[in-house]
Amino acid sequence: MKKKEEITLSTSRFALFVDLENCGAKVATLLSVLEKVKIRGDILLGKVYGYTDQYSDLKEVLLSNTFTVVPSLRYGISQKNNADILLVIDALEVAYTNPLIDSVCIVSGDSDYTPLVGRLKSMGKFVLGISRSEAASTIFINACNEFQFLENVGVRTRKPTEKKKNVVDKEPLDEQELNKLLVSILEEQDKDEFYASELKGVLLRLRPDFNEKAFGCNTFLKVLDKLSQQFGNLRIRNANFNVMVSLGQTNGKETAPQLTRENWKDAFREQLQRYKEDGFDRINPSILKADIQQAYPDFAERSLGFKRFSDILKSLEKDKLLEVELDEQKTMLIKVP
Repeated sequence: MKKKEEITLSTSRFALFVDLENCGAKVATLLSVLEKVKIRGDILLGKVYGYTDQYSDLKEVLLSNTFTVVPSLRYGISQKNNADILLVIDALEVAYTNPLIDSVCIVSGDSDYTPLVGRLKSMGKFVLGISRSEAASTIFINACNEFQFLENVGVRTRKPTEKKKNVVDKEPLDEQELNKLLVSILEEQDKDEFYASELKGVLLRLRPDFNEKAFGCNTFLKVLDKLSQQFGNLRIRNANFNVMVSLGQTNGKETAPQLTRENWKDAFREQLQRYKEDGFDRINPSILKADIQQAYPDFAERSLGFKRFSDILKSLEKDKLLEVELDEQKTMLIKVP
């Protein structure tokens, strides 16, 4: 049997520092960041920088997650630098004075934070960086232990027909949503199999309101069995009195959508529109390609009559569905009109 420490889910303890200007300051985006970090561990401390009255819709999310808010005082041209310096000071203070915190998440892509990342890593801290692809510096990306583009953090396969609702007031989990949440937790892990008790711990970090009785069960194992039989995504087995959970094969009830020469432009148009609705005006082409591949697993450039993904971008640009730009680092970006 594997040793327990080899197969438990992450128990990291995070300090989370958010540059609101960088993350776009949207409720859905901030919730997605929180979910990404909570899957990896507990958030013991959270701070946001650059808060103004225009971000008042974030109040409930910030309060319910016990964030400390650092306001933005508008005076002179040094406002942004002041916020950056405060974030660096706070992160170093936490690293030096709070031995409980072993991981730091910085939601910003500014290369000015690279020396901070280096110092945190030299102190044995794990550093997770999250940023919009438009604002992410290659130097900062490479400095972090792990880096995620902000566009990838949210639910990328959201259907275009879904109506937007108040994401702060979460509806009670139904069986389908619970199954999707458990699958997303397992997909984020490096190991293949985990203790059910550890899985429940991560679930409770994400949804403290979870209760087995709401699903007609009196134990978490019975909930897992029910979901496994209904959806087929989870595999459960007993090992020396321990319940182990892993990802299983889907039950095949759903057929993956197909991308054809007739519908591919509509598919790309819908995906680009979702970026626009979520507040991303510019994105990295690799993110667009990954999202299309996730929604249409059969996607291949040649099946649509192209040799390279860049040829697809040129065709979409010709139809004015997007614009291709180069940033200061000569990195290609897609601008959504």
